[in-house]
Amino acid sequence: MRDYQLEYEKRVAFIRELVRSSGCTGIVFGNSGGKDSALVGILCKAACENTVGVLMPCASTRNYGSDMDDGNALARQYGIETRTVDLTPVRQAAVAAVSEAAAISDAGLMNLAPRLRMTALYTIAASENRLVAGTGNRSENYMGYFTKWGDGACDFNPIADLLATEVIAFLDYLEAPLSIRTKQPSAGLFEGQTDEQEMGVSYAAIDRYLTTGEASEHDRSIIERFHARSEHKRRPPTTFQEE
Repeated sequence: MRDYQLEYEKRVAFIRELVRSSGCTGIVFGNSGGKDSALVGILCKAACENTVGVLMPCASTRNYGSDMDDGNALARQYGIETRTVDLTPVRQAAVAAVSEAAAISDAGLMNLAPRLRMTALYTIAASENRLVAGTGNRSENYMGYFTKWGDGACDFNPIADLLATEVIAFLDYLEAPLSIRTKQPSAGLFEGQTDEQEMGVSYAAIDRYLTTGEASEHDRSIIERFHARSEHKRRPPTTFQEE
């Protein structure tokens, strides 16, 4: 049986030492109201009292509704300082400005919100001597289901080794708000969007493949295609090398 108490203690100790050695005085993370950010927020708050979670609604109706409700529920339960940065007008301004130079594709538009959110987090971090905590899990990383230089950016990530299903089990152990544990995973990229619907495969199937190598022909095809297409996201920028 997995010892989540021991894992909790080790991850908290890891974060605490990282903050100490960095010379920073606090942590900031995006409090999206989702499972991954919830676990990161819980761990960071336990390790560093000066932890701030930022709610960053950006155009999606869900951002202003259930996501904000769940983010606030997490903050209340664990005593996490919470701030709100409304990025909807920023997104509108960015779309208007960039549209003067290029026709914005669907992919460009969907990835704008995660990049704006990370810009906000790093602006706060630089202004208040904080580290930016990442919230991506192992399953998302393998699939490349994150935005390059958006939610894929961070100073450290205390849950990067955990599968999506392991994050849920961890939250169950910690008795995080039930509404967070049971909600459909969504990046809030557009109205009605869910991660699993967009990918065409469930996190349970992804995690089964990653742990056992087993998957249906349909699921395996999707997983391997997503992984291959997103390899560039997991590599550092390509640079010139003298022969």
